[in-house]
Amino acid sequence: MTDLKIGVIGTGYFSQFHYDAWSRLDGTTVAAICSLDKDRSREVADTYGIELVFDDFEKMLNEASIDLLDIAAPPQTHAEITAKALNLGIPTICQKPFTTSLNEARRLVDLSEQTQTPLFVHENFRFQPWYMEIFRQLQSGRIGQVYQICFRLRPGDGQGPRAYLDRQPYFQTMERFLIHETAIHFIDVFRYLMGPVSSAFASLRRLNPVIAGEDAGYVIFEFENGTVGLLDGNRLVDHSAQSARLTMGEMMIEGSKGVISLNGDGELHFREAGSAAVSPIDYTWQDRGFAGDCVYNLQKTVIDAVLSKSSLEISAKNYLHNLMVEEAIYQSHENGRKIFLTP
Repeated sequence: MTDLKIGVIGTGYFSQFHYDAWSRLDGTTVAAICSLDKDRSREVADTYGIELVFDDFEKMLNEASIDLLDIAAPPQTHAEITAKALNLGIPTICQKPFTTSLNEARRLVDLSEQTQTPLFVHENFRFQPWYMEIFRQLQSGRIGQVYQICFRLRPGDGQGPRAYLDRQPYFQTMERFLIHETAIHFIDVFRYLMGPVSSAFASLRRLNPVIAGEDAGYVIFEFENGTVGLLDGNRLVDHSAQSARLTMGEMMIEGSKGVISLNGDGELHFREAGSAAVSPIDYTWQDRGFAGDCVYNLQKTVIDAVLSKSSLEISAKNYLHNLMVEEAIYQSHENGRKIFLTP
């Protein structure tokens, strides 16, 4: 099989995990990259043996002859680049935040359907190995009827005047931050594990005065299957872990037959209902790339879907539900009431 030719736009902090994953994926070759940072572009190209380097995304899309576009550029550029790619019939993966608004996302989904061009969102947290193992445990019925899920988001990187500047400085200026940039990952994980969200209630706040958006808060979810979820987020506080960024926090899922818990080192444990004994859940994963190699897992899944022409939960159309939940959270915070999502 001829390698799929990948075009990547962006050379910022997180793009390193994209390039690394593409370099290890059989059947793919990064044929072209685009970035306004010419020095960084040349460094990436030299590292991965990429022949074509552009500083104009339209020129790259028109001239590079690529089979799949991977957008890892800043969020405000996503809609324009994605629309151009879809109009050219190029299947596309777009980083999150997917767009700047729900309406913008809907227009891109409509364009994807009109042009019959696949569009995916690079929502990689559900591909972290601990969540894939939790999913298997839940599907097996190990904890019985699931009552509730809780995640304590504690990356510990949001204190002081230099918060986020060394890695992703645009975080400081985002007017919507904790939910739009970070918690959207866990909205998707909750959906993956619990199913569609039916309502949300939120109370958000800003603790670090140097940033524009919220960096802490609580969100209570109700799911269509009757379970309940709590997201307790605070970017200033850390948690017990070798690396606070591996899982970014701790999870607990409680059911009629027991409890599954996730700690900051990616370890899973099970406690049977009525018992004080806690036992490890054995599973294997690689501490490689980002957070258990979830970027590699996602990109491999997308390639398989493109080749087989099958659908994915991370298609942009399915991802709209995440953005509807996000909007409900901000609306709830502003209005001080529970917001119901329409089917």
